[in-house]
Amino acid sequence: MAINEPSFARASQDAATRIAADRRRHKRVTLTLLGRFMRENKQEFPCKLQDISVGGAALISPSPVELDERIIAYFDQIGGIEGHVARVFDGGFALRIKATQHKREKLAAQLTWLTNRQDLEPLDARRHERAVPTSSSGTLQLAKDIIIQVEVVDVSMSGASIATEARPEIGLEVQLGRLRGRVVRHHDRGIAIQFLDIQNPTALRRYFG
Repeated sequence: MAINEPSFARASQDAATRIAADRRRHKRVTLTLLGRFMRENKQEFPCKLQDISVGGAALISPSPVELDERIIAYFDQIGGIEGHVARVFDGGFALRIKATQHKREKLAAQLTWLTNRQDLEPLDARRHERAVPTSSSGTLQLAKDIIIQVEVVDVSMSGASIATEARPEIGLEVQLGRLRGRVVRHHDRGIAIQFLDIQNPTALRRYFG
C-alpha cells in the first residue's frame, strides 16, 4: 500500500506537537528514588527513578520492556504509579503515566514536597538544632478517626522524626500530639514531619521534656 506522504508528514507533526504540549503542561523534576516495577507477565524487577512529572516518568533498569507495555512501578516516597511504555532508551525506558485527576493532583503535591525538601533540609539542619526528647512516646493523628501510638526520635523547632510502622503518604497533613505538621519523607524507622508553624523552643521542651 502506498503511503500518502503529506498525510504521513502531518500525522508525524501532530504527534510531535502533542508530545511537546505534554512536556510544557507537565513539568518534569529530577528525582532519584529506588523502587521496583512489574511487567505485564507479573515479573518484578528493581529500578531507579530518573525524573518524573504527573504525566510521565523515566526509569533506569537493565531489564528489557516492550513499547506500549503496561507497567506498574512502586517507590516508597510516592507510592505506586501505573502506565504504558512510551519510549525505550539505553539503560531504561520512559513511562506514560495513566492516572485519575485526583491521583495526578496527589502526585503533584508529593513531588512538590520532595523537591522542596531537597532544597530546604540542609538549611533546616543548620538553623534548627534537633534534640532527643526525654518523653519519647506520643500520638500521631493520621485522619479524623485514626490515632496511633508512636515514638518521637528527635524534635526541632521546625519538625520531628518519628518511629512508627505506619507509612502515610508524602504531603499528608498529620498531628503529633497538639502540633500540626506534614509528612515530608519516609526513613528506615518511620517518617519525618515538618511542622506547619515554627515552634517555640520553650514550649517544645515543656511538651516533650
